[in-house]
Amino acid sequence: MTVRVAIIGAGTMGADHARTLVAHVPGAVLQVVCDANAERAAAVGAETGARGAASDPVEVIRRPDVDAVLVASPDATHGPLTREAISVGKPVLCEKPLAPTSKECLDIAAAEQRAGRRLVQVGFMRRFDPAYVEMKAVLQSGTLGQPLMFHCFHRNVTAPAFFDAQMAITNSAPHEFDIARWLLDTEYAAVTVFRPEAIGPDKIGSPVFMVVKTRSGQLVTIEINNNAAYGYDVRGELVGEQGSVSLRSPARSEVNLALSQSTAYPADWRPRFEDAYRLELQAWIRSIRTGEPAGASAWDGYAATVIAEAAVASLAEGRTAAVSMPETPSLYRAGR
Repeated sequence: MTVRVAIIGAGTMGADHARTLVAHVPGAVLQVVCDANAERAAAVGAETGARGAASDPVEVIRRPDVDAVLVASPDATHGPLTREAISVGKPVLCEKPLAPTSKECLDIAAAEQRAGRRLVQVGFMRRFDPAYVEMKAVLQSGTLGQPLMFHCFHRNVTAPAFFDAQMAITNSAPHEFDIARWLLDTEYAAVTVFRPEAIGPDKIGSPVFMVVKTRSGQLVTIEINNNAAYGYDVRGELVGEQGSVSLRSPARSEVNLALSQSTAYPADWRPRFEDAYRLELQAWIRSIRTGEPAGASAWDGYAATVIAEAAVASLAEGRTAAVSMPETPSLYRAGR
């Protein structure tokens, strides 16, 4: 079975997904690249050998020669395009966020439940990153004892001019929200957001620091700093009763020079997580061919948006914000 894929959105993420799909994902063919900018869609399509290019996403989703849809368009379009794919019964890999609001995420989950099967995978690719996968395996082995704390650092070189502290929560932190919830296998109870007073709140990319309490009694700390200056840097340490386990970023070389030893930081997220993106796409196509869901579900996308909304409230109001979610529907419980 060959899965004919349409990629919607030919910007940085969409173009990268197109390249990865054609180079590293057996069983998939890039049927069409779609973008509101027809010239960009055509350029990415020509570069990657797609069978066609288009500019109308709804028309593309409904095409009979498209089996599955990858949504990498702007955030505000994720919800409507994902619901459209569900309405015609087509599997969809949607980049995060699933939708900008928790209500819209719930609408997507409701549509999927009416369809009676999981069609949505959300692009939380860290679940496929070898370092995080190994960390979870160590935890599940029992050697660490009970998990107590998970410390997360997420740093970018520089933030665009429109990037504020709220966007650090809604745009950058969802990866941490999801991976900690996946790793600890628990829901969140409350979140408190802090901002360093040494930097004015109006500074572009103003850093935030979050302390999250889980329902199982662990603490998760999350630092988001989008103006770290020195490089793209993601770290994590899981602390248990008997020891700890830390992520190790891939480093292909070390430089020994002038009485020093160094490794380089990447300029953005792509080199750090290229393996995760490849493994994510391979798992998605495999899940379509086998009928066994993989990766983050629509409900996981909803959960990440719920904690983000609570964190935004904490930032705005200077208080601890409770995190409340309804019971997980049967479609999304373990084993489904």
